[in-house]
Amino acid sequence: MYLSETEEIIAFVICIAIVIGFAVSTYLEIKNTISEEKNKQKEKTENEAKIKTLIKYFDAKKNLIDRITETKKSLENRNK
Repeated sequence: MYLSETEEIIAFVICIAIVIGFAVSTYLEIKNTISEEKNKQKEKTENEAKIKTLIKYFDAKKNLIDRITETKKSLENRNK
């Protein structure tokens, strides 16, 4: 069974529509994936900055505690 000229044109148009639809959906998926990866990278950078700030905070706190301990020891030595 052969298709008439009109049926061939309709089949061709449907085929082109399917290919275009596939291309568009692939493009949108790639675009979404890139956007998600950019967001993940941004979040990772922000988390690294927060961690560095926390490390500085804990180092400063440790230094303060060490100084307080040294001061207490020196005061105890003076009082003896």
